[in-house]
Amino acid sequence: MKKLICLMFMGFLCVSATQAGDASIWSINSRTAVLKGDSKGVSISDTGSITLAPKLNEIYKTEQPFVWSSAVDSEGNVYLGTGGNGRIFKVDSNGRGKLFYDTSELNVSALAIAKNGIVYAGTSPDGKVYRISKNGKASVYFEPKEKYIWSLAVLNDGSLAIGTGEHGKIYKVKSANAKPENSIFFDTSETHIISMTTDANGNLYAGTDSNGLVIRFSPDGKPFALLDSSLREIHEISVGKDGSVYVLALGESASTKKPEIGAAKKNISNTVSVGSKKPGAISIPKPTKSRYDLSSAKSVVYRILPSGGDDVIWNSNKIAAFSIQADPKGGGVLIGTSDKGRIYSVSNSARETLLLQSTEEQISTMLVHGNRILATTSSSGKLFGFGNPATNQGTYESPVLDAKAVALWGRIWWQAKGNVQIQTRSGNTEKPNETWSKWSPSYANQRGGQISSPKTKYIQWRAILENSGIVARLNEVNLSFLARNISPEILSIKVLATNVGFKANPKPPINPNIKTLGLDPKNFGIIIPPIIPRKVYQQGAKSLSWKAEDRNGDKLRYAVYYRTVAESNFHLLRKGISENFVTIDGLVLADGRYIFKIVADDSESNPTSQVLSGWRVSEPFDIDNTALTVRAIGAPQISQNTIRAVFEAVEASGYIKRAEYSLDGRAWKPIYSDDGISDGPKERFTVKLTLEESGEHSIILRVFDSSSNIGHARVVVNK
Repeated sequence: MKKLICLMFMGFLCVSATQAGDASIWSINSRTAVLKGDSKGVSISDTGSITLAPKLNEIYKTEQPFVWSSAVDSEGNVYLGTGGNGRIFKVDSNGRGKLFYDTSELNVSALAIAKNGIVYAGTSPDGKVYRISKNGKASVYFEPKEKYIWSLAVLNDGSLAIGTGEHGKIYKVKSANAKPENSIFFDTSETHIISMTTDANGNLYAGTDSNGLVIRFSPDGKPFALLDSSLREIHEISVGKDGSVYVLALGESASTKKPEIGAAKKNISNTVSVGSKKPGAISIPKPTKSRYDLSSAKSVVYRILPSGGDDVIWNSNKIAAFSIQADPKGGGVLIGTSDKGRIYSVSNSARETLLLQSTEEQISTMLVHGNRILATTSSSGKLFGFGNPATNQGTYESPVLDAKAVALWGRIWWQAKGNVQIQTRSGNTEKPNETWSKWSPSYANQRGGQISSPKTKYIQWRAILENSGIVARLNEVNLSFLARNISPEILSIKVLATNVGFKANPKPPINPNIKTLGLDPKNFGIIIPPIIPRKVYQQGAKSLSWKAEDRNGDKLRYAVYYRTVAESNFHLLRKGISENFVTIDGLVLADGRYIFKIVADDSESNPTSQVLSGWRVSEPFDIDNTALTVRAIGAPQISQNTIRAVFEAVEASGYIKRAEYSLDGRAWKPIYSDDGISDGPKERFTVKLTLEESGEHSIILRVFDSSSNIGHARVVVNK
């Protein structure tokens, strides 16, 4: 019943069997496949191995929908800027949090902390900068008359750099009540200064929109462009221990909208299918693109080396990243995304690990304080912390397998080290819910055990990893199943016009041993495209083509039957057809109105006791091999230069379709019947001509019926 079936999951989950009637094997053994599942307390390496993740702790819940900005002071106090009520929260090193200041704006889009503990907060969309003391006393520090305050950075001399939009200006402010016109540090040609940060040497880095520039300002204020990204927005910048500058760039559609000003920092614009392929169809994976190909990139992370060169170390055309943080251990960067609230760890050599998955939708900011990494989330504004110790237990839930029919589940086996338990559950709904079976007891033997979940259409497995002295690691899980056989279907039948025949194109040669051993020709570089025949002229031919489907992916054979509309029983015309088309010689059938029946069966992929079939009948059509009769009625009438000749055409089986005449062997010209339309079994045609030349003239009328038969008649006149 089953054959090799590869399931496309933006990579491969592979369901396979080597011989007809064998069970299918569902394997999850690649990183792309594993990422389709849900991780809770586990990490996924660049090879797809599953291990325990760093422990993620919820520290504080702001009760606000968004955390747009964050900062941490030297004492470990964390400040959270939120939206859409424009509030700032303070969370101490013990996790105790409180409202620190409530602004009059909608969003606190930027935060920075001076060495003396003073907090600076930038708001949008009214573009103010607040100065807030340690005890929460606040005042407006700077008001540049700009719509957005996107970024803030405290410089080595104690002044505050302020990145704005919509005019792309950077202000440098040293004291309260500074006038905007006297505080312009750099006026770019960009629209927004989205991100800013500093390094240990006193350099200021600024990221722009809408040309995706990274500009470095030396302590003396001299600008130098480090990067010109092909993406429009430099969303965040983080400096590593070795002086590497990590840059998160976003494409045109990377940000989702938030109230008033956009989702990030600005307002710029599972089931698996088994066996549904048509006979002969194949799946060819798209070539993997280079990470330097940014033509369809949604999010990109660059590493700008201390020497000045830059590398693309991460690129995704599907995942929207919203925050980055240079890894405090060095040698890479952490990336926070809206992909199930996940955090990825990417090395400088572009090796990517799913570090952990949160319970929220988006990782909006990340910070480092000592050995602790802090992350904030939206659309539920929370603060989380994680570090080196791994969680004691984690789970991974696989994507759901759709067997396309109620299936008999076989064995499950896996490759793992340490304490790894595997369980299964099954159900008949696309997504697991309360109607599914409970998780099974853990299977004891990783070399294989009989699945105990009920026979259903869908199944899922779960891995539980526990810390028991040996590092728990899961590398691969395999599951066998045999889906209930489903009858094939003939979806449609098309009957072609008479005299049109099909001629099959040659197939690529295949070593017979490949078929005998049940191997996939694709493994040998043999691509078997769908068989598309050529149409050729064939006298009297009657051709049919049809579309068929087998939900089990079985190989189908076809039989063709026929009967007249007056008969009750069909007669076999052809059987054992592997293609979905056939041409028959219509001359062997008597004139009349017929119906074809196409029967498909899956006998080549199933034991005799399990073979199923399906059929469909065509619309009625005519077989008409008898030429129609055409004769002249009476002698042609001549009046001066005008000749009038009358013809009659009679069709025995069908109807007359059209007619044309020729004078003295010249080009054929159309003519209508005397009643204005050719549509009956008997029609009269009158040819009227004006002849200038004397002598003998020949008039030929030829008439076509609905089956393309032709009848002729000729008259000769003398003028």
